[in-house]
Amino acid sequence: MIAIVDYRAGNMTSVLKAFRFIGAGAAVTSDPDVVRLADAIVLPGVGHFASTRVLDDLHLRAPISEAIEAGKPFLGICVGMQWMFAGSAEAPGVSGLGLLREECKRFGTEVKSPHVGWNKVCMRGQSRLLHEIEDGEFFYYTHSYSGIMSKDCVAVTEYGGEFPAVIERGRAFGVQFHPEKSGEAGLRVLKNFQEFAC
Repeated sequence: MIAIVDYRAGNMTSVLKAFRFIGAGAAVTSDPDVVRLADAIVLPGVGHFASTRVLDDLHLRAPISEAIEAGKPFLGICVGMQWMFAGSAEAPGVSGLGLLREECKRFGTEVKSPHVGWNKVCMRGQSRLLHEIEDGEFFYYTHSYSGIMSKDCVAVTEYGGEFPAVIERGRAFGVQFHPEKSGEAGLRVLKNFQEFAC
């Protein structure tokens, strides 16, 4: 079972529907014990990085971190991906997971913020999550902050410069776009993730 973590923010219903559409067993939960027992974990996100402090209030940080350390598949979507970093300029003092040491930053004034709409994802390395997806495929975005480029970045998007579109570290994955809103390509990403959980 794939646990979609409910931290009172994000796009739970659309993510759940997308997983069910591809035939994946998934459930929305804020129960730490359910997260511990899950085969894989998804952390969706829409909105402000500060909403992730609820993960601590609900005692979800530890089971998520322990699952990642144990090699269970994890997928962070949008703010869920940003939470994989140490923190974000959007919410100083709110700690991310720290899987990546950098902090997320806001787009510069040279581009309109938020970045909303369809944009290309370009490969920068081998990506298991983007298996069978063409280089340059379009995905749907809505965000004002992004992660920092690192060796874990396997695909980028251009918007006032390159930013990480997909990060992969072990079996922990992050996507800045919304696969649940990205048509067939997005469903393929979720299907690839589901296969890691089998």
